[in-house]
Amino acid sequence: MKYQYWAPEVETMPRPALEAVQLEKLKTAVGWALRTPFYRERLSGAGIKSADDIKTLGDVKRIPFTTKHDLREAFPYGLLSIPKEEVVRLHASSGTTGTPTTIYFNREDIKRWTGYVARCIYGTGCTGDDVFQNMITYGLFTGGLGMHAGGEEVGMLVIPSGAGNTTRQFRLMQDFGTTVVHATPSFLLHVESIMRAEGVGRGSIKLKRAFAGAEPYSEDTRKRIEGLLGIDVYNSYGLSEMNGPGVAFECQAKNGMHLWEDGYIGEIIDPETLEPLPDGETGELVLSCLCREATPILRYRTRDLSAFYTEPCACGRTHRRLRRITGRTDDMLIINGVNVFPSQIEEVIMSMREVGNNYLIVVEKEGVLDRLTVKVEVGPDIFMDDARPLNALREKIRKTIQASITISPRVELHEPGALPISEGKAKRVQDSRPKDI
Repeated sequence: MKYQYWAPEVETMPRPALEAVQLEKLKTAVGWALRTPFYRERLSGAGIKSADDIKTLGDVKRIPFTTKHDLREAFPYGLLSIPKEEVVRLHASSGTTGTPTTIYFNREDIKRWTGYVARCIYGTGCTGDDVFQNMITYGLFTGGLGMHAGGEEVGMLVIPSGAGNTTRQFRLMQDFGTTVVHATPSFLLHVESIMRAEGVGRGSIKLKRAFAGAEPYSEDTRKRIEGLLGIDVYNSYGLSEMNGPGVAFECQAKNGMHLWEDGYIGEIIDPETLEPLPDGETGELVLSCLCREATPILRYRTRDLSAFYTEPCACGRTHRRLRRITGRTDDMLIINGVNVFPSQIEEVIMSMREVGNNYLIVVEKEGVLDRLTVKVEVGPDIFMDDARPLNALREKIRKTIQASITISPRVELHEPGALPISEGKAKRVQDSRPKDI
């Protein structure tokens, strides 16, 4: 395969040269951070009072971790490093507390971010001949405008369709010859279900590729989307605290996501001890942003679980690759004392051809015990009025999930389309257990 590079001199840079670039950019980012009230106090306490106190890349470990709580405590302007009149955009994400984490950009920040996103898109084989339909939420969420700008930078015709309204999405694909889409994996599965229901033939659309992100999903889900739609699905990774999309992306080799290390420093730590883990071991991803002046964020605990690949990529890029995100440290369910990640259950469900594209995990309290119920839509070829195959499928799902997580769940089978669909990030877990006070 002939691989294509947006910035070949950077993407294939020898590791010593890349690390030298990282060091210089880390010094610059520390200088930006010291302008903010939050980091001035935090870094001074760690003995870092100027950018010159950073001598080696290893000095990044002298910098204290930053958390989402810190970002909320600094709201609204505690992390702003430039005069407000130089800010040209903000993005924000709200959490359970209602206090948003807010990120500011100046013109150069936007330009740098757009360059990283263009690098991602072009690296999947896209060119200016493609028609890109961005089926993701626009607004304060970074995914819409971020991928939109990157697509325009590559030279693609960009259709800002946004999320939802699936029937209109098909019409846009057919009218304008869409070849690439960006969506959540759950919405891509929903698209395929509606195609079947509305009789939209695969031959009536020209779709070749999809960028899937914004929620963790398994390799089996990727394969299912690819098989159902007959396209290549590329895994992507980003978060608003690090600009948004464009932090890491799969290349045409589709074997891990290249973290653009000239823009970000990545570490994998043990989430309990906070000690670094060697390449290949799964832990919490920590990121430092080297490419945003207006809101510099250093050693941010993402809560996302991943690992670095140890072997080089076939494409020739030298930037290290992240394994797909398997979940978040705060997504883990503890059910009767057993640690369970929703991704473990998804992997089982999506590997079965008899089931549909939607499922729901429900955790409740029954007396003193936790009760796990997995609700699954059946495939279109399963008849709901035939008890024997339904009972066999229900038992197959139950046993396979139990083999994976050691817990035996209740399994409910539902008709296609019966479970709720989310047009944004899928809500796969309902945990109704009383919260500790």
